[in-house]
Amino acid sequence: MDVAERENLEAIRRYTKESKIGEGTFAVVYKGRQLSTGRPVAIKKIKVGQFRDGLDMTAIREVKFLQELKHPNVIELLDVYSNKSNLNLVLEFLDSDLEMIIKDRNNVFKPADIKSWMAMTCRGLEFCHRNWILHRDLKPNNLLLAANGELKIADFGLARDFTDPGSKMTCQVITRWYRPPELFYGCRAYGTSVDMWSVGCIFAELMLRVPYMAGESDLEQLKIIFRALGSPTEDTWPGHTKLPDYVDLGKFPKPNMQDLFTAASQPALDLMQKLLLYNPLQRISAKDALHHKYFTSLPHPTHPSKLPRTGQPMKARPLPIDELEGKGATVTGQGAAKKRKSTVTDDGRSRKVARKLEFK
Repeated sequence: MDVAERENLEAIRRYTKESKIGEGTFAVVYKGRQLSTGRPVAIKKIKVGQFRDGLDMTAIREVKFLQELKHPNVIELLDVYSNKSNLNLVLEFLDSDLEMIIKDRNNVFKPADIKSWMAMTCRGLEFCHRNWILHRDLKPNNLLLAANGELKIADFGLARDFTDPGSKMTCQVITRWYRPPELFYGCRAYGTSVDMWSVGCIFAELMLRVPYMAGESDLEQLKIIFRALGSPTEDTWPGHTKLPDYVDLGKFPKPNMQDLFTAASQPALDLMQKLLLYNPLQRISAKDALHHKYFTSLPHPTHPSKLPRTGQPMKARPLPIDELEGKGATVTGQGAAKKRKSTVTDDGRSRKVARKLEFK
């Protein structure tokens, strides 16, 4: 037995699988445990035998990227080992995700809660982009939550490096509801802006408690986007009619976002609009988003340990003066998808100066 085989066998013996917690086309996820410490782990078993030439490139990329990305807001890869015809990724165990939180009607969100989740998402994503990695599948159930409330970006199965700005990539990425319009039109040369559109959709979903733009087909998705944001023009998105899969879907007027997001502050709406710009070259970056006035205005982001969690009994939490935001607080809970209203108002004249969001 050579050194590599011996190390692989030692890795296998370090963990035990306890129960299956999820399954996809190419992988099964188990809850497991590290035998020496009792620490719970998630073991992602990638079905290598599914692929004609052995291990799929996406599995290799996922391992490579997770080995490179060490950040509080990115899931941690603890170990890798092969067993029979399968590759096993040992990840830190996180038993909740942002989708579960959004759907849990026992939870009432404060503006500061949404700001905290957005800050952690942008921090983790900024680190990925700074290291030349696109995630390409950001959505609420890929944003996992630790026991201490920290949000961590997970599932790098569709991730891709983009060191060569001229390289062509597939446009068949990102779950439909969170996919930017340029990918529907067949754009194959893109960068970090595709992830930022997804962040904008997640931001809206946190406020509405339902997916913002949810189509049943690619064509319907484009129509829903245009109804929500107005049809793109050559002024708002130069050159979009030249994209390979462009189709004219008619003219939709641009609605006033304030009519839907009635409780959102002006800084929140401004950031959302910058995230959902049609022109990818003008869409705000993760770094610039973190320095946006939304994060430097009141309220301060909720500390992760105090964020809502699944299974909490429904109760109203007091809103101190430094958690008031703009016209009113976004208060969502039971029936929030059907009825959203502001229950706390603020004249916007707070004399306090918001502290800057810590950025590393």
